[in-house]
Amino acid sequence: MSSAAESIDHDPRWRDSAWRSRLRRGLLQWFETNSRTLPWRQSRDPYRVWISEIMLQQTQVATVIPYFERFTESFPTVAELAAASEQEVLRHWEGLGYYRRARQMHAAAQKIVEEHDGEFPDVFADVLALPGIGRYTAGAILSISRDQRLPVVEANTLRLYSRLIGLRSPPTIAASQRVLWEFAESILPQRGSGHLNQAAMELGSLVCTPRSPTCTHCPLANGCVAREMGLQETIPGKVKKIQYEDRREVAVVVRDDKRFLVRQCQPGERWAGLWDFPRCEIAGDADASLVAADHLRDAFNQTIEPPQPLMRIKHAVTKYRITLEVLSAKLLDEPQPIDAPGTRWLTRGQIGKLPLSTTGRKIFLKL
Repeated sequence: MSSAAESIDHDPRWRDSAWRSRLRRGLLQWFETNSRTLPWRQSRDPYRVWISEIMLQQTQVATVIPYFERFTESFPTVAELAAASEQEVLRHWEGLGYYRRARQMHAAAQKIVEEHDGEFPDVFADVLALPGIGRYTAGAILSISRDQRLPVVEANTLRLYSRLIGLRSPPTIAASQRVLWEFAESILPQRGSGHLNQAAMELGSLVCTPRSPTCTHCPLANGCVAREMGLQETIPGKVKKIQYEDRREVAVVVRDDKRFLVRQCQPGERWAGLWDFPRCEIAGDADASLVAADHLRDAFNQTIEPPQPLMRIKHAVTKYRITLEVLSAKLLDEPQPIDAPGTRWLTRGQIGKLPLSTTGRKIFLKL
């Protein structure tokens, strides 16, 4: 072990093969009787494992299940995902959030078709080279689908392994990461690594939870250093809470006969690639109606009648806690030419088929 790794604060007993063997046996026995029946576990197809791993990043299992089923029904193979338009992919992803995941997955599917004849690669370096795939995702895919002996350290296993070895140093520093990855590899069996990785992720998700872990139901409690030291509530450290900033925005539903003004969010903007109704920020305590009218005139060359309140939506995006005032308005004159990119007049039916932002979909349903 490197000197940097030796300097971190953790218990060294995990280097004992007998100790690791007991943990491995207990974990696998627990998983045999406690694993959840999930749609992506019905097959070892690397494509389906990949889709599930990307969807599960920063998203709860219960939320992912219906998305996974719809997505794999519409795009059952890498080739069909690669052939779809980005708008189709985003429409199926709508509501899952972190839309960059969907765009990267689409790009990865196209790369697989172009460079691997549509077959998901089975070489770690090739998988790692795909857009949106890092070390843990590549390891998860290849261990679960191809039984390659590759470790997985993600949110659930990081927490579980930190507690098992009593890691009191911050788990995010490089020295801690090296120890965690080394431990994750050392606990793997010679065969069935994917099974053990799934078991560890499952135990971290269901039992070894961030707060109030149910140690009395944990099959590894007797070997857990954190529990032995009474540190299971503090290891691996408290997650820093997001410090939200309050923000006001206004969105306007502008109607022209049977059409509505919508725009596609541009690269670099929030919700890039998705569609939304015209919106802007409200500075201070400015009047939302006046701000909306000015925005429609300056950004879209449209003059509207005094807008009327339609709804109010409160939501959070990254570090902002947003209060969105939604107004409806009719044009004062005929529609004027629009220079703003990605902006169109569309019917209700046309809008319904587009991938919309989360709040954009709520506004659409209100119509």
